[in-house]
Amino acid sequence: MIEDLLKYHRTPLIFLLSCCAFYISFAYDLDRTDFPKLLSLYLALAFLSWKMYKMERRNLKFLIAASILFRLIFLFHSPGLSQDFYRFLWDGQLILEGMNPYISTPGALLASGHAHFDNAARLVSGMGSLSEGNHSNYPPLSQLLYAFAALFTGKSLMGGVIALRGVLMLAEVGIFYFGRKLLKNFHLPEDRIFWFLLNPLVIIELTGNLHLEGVMIFFLLWALYLLQRNRWVLGALVFSFAVSIKLIPLLFLPLLIVYFRKTNNGINIFRLLSFYSLVAVTFLTGFLPFLSSELVSEYLATVGLWFQKFEFNASIYYLVRWVGFLVKGYNIIATAGIVLGVGVFAGILGLAGYFWKRRRADILVRPTGLLAGICLYYFLATTIHPWYLTLPLILCIFTRFRFPLVWAVTVVFSYSAYSSTLVDENLWLVAVEYLMVYGYLVYEVISKSKEKSPYSS
Repeated sequence: MIEDLLKYHRTPLIFLLSCCAFYISFAYDLDRTDFPKLLSLYLALAFLSWKMYKMERRNLKFLIAASILFRLIFLFHSPGLSQDFYRFLWDGQLILEGMNPYISTPGALLASGHAHFDNAARLVSGMGSLSEGNHSNYPPLSQLLYAFAALFTGKSLMGGVIALRGVLMLAEVGIFYFGRKLLKNFHLPEDRIFWFLLNPLVIIELTGNLHLEGVMIFFLLWALYLLQRNRWVLGALVFSFAVSIKLIPLLFLPLLIVYFRKTNNGINIFRLLSFYSLVAVTFLTGFLPFLSSELVSEYLATVGLWFQKFEFNASIYYLVRWVGFLVKGYNIIATAGIVLGVGVFAGILGLAGYFWKRRRADILVRPTGLLAGICLYYFLATTIHPWYLTLPLILCIFTRFRFPLVWAVTVVFSYSAYSSTLVDENLWLVAVEYLMVYGYLVYEVISKSKEKSPYSS
């Protein structure tokens, strides 16, 4: 058996072992300020992983083993590219202490002397000044998972890190399960799920840096599978779980209207409104344990910061900001963020109407609409962190579009902002990132508009 493996799979095995070596270096021998090394490792992993997938795409066991092995390498890794996990464990520890994570900022709570648990000071110093000075914006189900991880923290943070990593690994098992089912239902190759599972962005940012987009994507795929099977009541509950991990799936609510189309091309109003109501009630119920007079105002204000204060790795917004500096002489994010947000809302409604009318290739209209919706938001957003792209990455496997795969590679240029102790973006590299993404998107739109395939949606 070993002889056959070496004989028929020698090159993929070399790629597999090379990826293992690079992931070990990424996890245990990389400082995020060393951008040349980070860039080299990331690009090498992207190339080798894709080549390995192409060679072994019919060998499911090989690809599953590679996916598991790459993730296990990060098991004892303390996230180095993101400080967010300190805030995750902080919020979880507050819940275990019977305190509301939405009410006080970490810095204020620590200064008041009310944070008596182990590692309180270490968690606050680790999360950085931006997180320290702002209220939590993580939805209730995320908070529950952070509390679960905090159970294992104690005097060492590694226990909580491993617990949260375990949750993400289990979620990725669910992504594999429902992703394959959806691909089969869409009459697409089931091995496409490894575009996601073997992608370095997913492994590094979800398993490595502990972002719960992985759990959100699991619930989203499960909900889409249930809607496809017309099990809309359970689908609404599961979809609300996705929103309770990350708010971003709320954007999809108008686009889900295509799942409630009748055979005569009408709409089942009762089911649609019942679906929306179930999602809203289930989501809001999750906040009941945290209910207080300050909750609504503090939470909405914190969420609003993403549109009016924070900015990172944006595309269209940076052009708008540049024009604002020329005309106004100062950063117009407070106004531009709101205007772009309204543009996203209007655009989502427009997309919902457009994809509702698409009758040709209806089987692929649904995921294509979701991909268009999330990318519209990201193109207009003021902040795009690398792990955000895992959502369009999973959606693209159900469509004919590949530009999210390009984006998952070029987003590595955004890491150049961490080349020093202060976050300082290289806007030339940001421009290269988006020129490649938009260029490939335009190419795909033009080429697919000429296709007659029933799957060209």
